[in-house]
Amino acid sequence: MSGLNNSSYGPTFSFIGIPGLEAAHMWISIPFCLLYMVALGGNILLLLLVRVEPNLHEPQFYFLAVLALTDLGLSLSTMPSVLAIFWFDVHDVGLDACLTQMFFIHTLSSVESGVLVAMAFDRLVAICAPLSYTRILTHYTVAFLSGAALLRGATLLAPLPFFLRTVPFCGANILSHSYCYYSDMLNLACGDVTFSSVYGLVCVLCTFAVDVVFILISYVKILGTVMKLGIQEQNWKSLQTCACHLCTVLVFYLPLISLAVLHRYAQETSPILYTTMSNAYLLMTPLLNPLVYSLKSRQIQAALCKRFGVQRVVAGE
Repeated sequence: MSGLNNSSYGPTFSFIGIPGLEAAHMWISIPFCLLYMVALGGNILLLLLVRVEPNLHEPQFYFLAVLALTDLGLSLSTMPSVLAIFWFDVHDVGLDACLTQMFFIHTLSSVESGVLVAMAFDRLVAICAPLSYTRILTHYTVAFLSGAALLRGATLLAPLPFFLRTVPFCGANILSHSYCYYSDMLNLACGDVTFSSVYGLVCVLCTFAVDVVFILISYVKILGTVMKLGIQEQNWKSLQTCACHLCTVLVFYLPLISLAVLHRYAQETSPILYTTMSNAYLLMTPLLNPLVYSLKSRQIQAALCKRFGVQRVVAGE
């Protein structure tokens, strides 16, 4: 195997399915396929609603459209390898294909985190400076913040594939997930990966850690402003405008933190739980975000009812 992995064709890697349930992979593929279809359909529907509904032509829904587009990219990045394992029992992948998938997964995750910060800034301005909202949150601001999130992710994470190309791989090269993940591939390297490991940590600190701090600061300011209103009904309505975003933040960061903890204590974790959480990390966010906004956002509900000809019984967020 070592000779094959260091041939002119480069090393190969092997995905895993669900350990111990290989015989049931065909049946397991059914719920996975359904979840992917719901995630793709839900995000496409959100994009179409924001595109065709004039009432949704607002900065917060433009950011939602960028979020939906990012979720589509994440789903399409992992779906081929996940379904190939369950449907066709295809586990092997070449280095170039693995690095390409890894780059898109990490870049799009970074972009999503940046968009969540932009959405927190949108809520901060809407609640703390409502009279200046239309002046601050212009189309240019939305495009700039979205582009900055993309540029940051692509710039910081572009070196990762090149780092992995410079290190040798030995052994069976069995990945711990159904997709290519940087830290997972780094653990399979034979040479010194100190610099690559440190750079990966710097990327995490410069993206997810910084973003969490900005989101927390935004909501501390929002909460302080709401508490100063003095009227309970106004407090409740103001906080409700943040409910969708808070749910989205939790849906994104909780699986991310859980996967990081599992990576740290993988030896003490059940293989089935480890594999399930690794798939949930990239599947649950694209799946739940459209559902959260469909259930919690009054404007999205109204747009859905209008397009599908359904009378909305319960109004309000």
